[in-house]
Amino acid sequence: MLRNGLEPWHLLIVAIVIIVLFGSKKLPDTARALGKSMRILKSEAKAMKDEGGSSQDPAQQRQSVQSVESVEPRAQTQTRTEI
Repeated sequence: MLRNGLEPWHLLIVAIVIIVLFGSKKLPDTARALGKSMRILKSEAKAMKDEGGSSQDPAQQRQSVQSVESVEPRAQTQTRTEI
């Protein structure tokens, strides 16, 4: 029964369950947020790799910080207040 691991119909059932649980309206927003997070992670990893190999001059550092800030919108950040 578990010889082949996951089969295509298993993935279809998982996809249907996710759509039913989260709804079709919330999934695009979640995917968009995940994509932005992946871009930020990639840019930070690249910056750390560049930083370890060679030092940048201050102008390049400011430019890389501005590019990271432009990917992450500040208007949508929310802070959680304690109840």
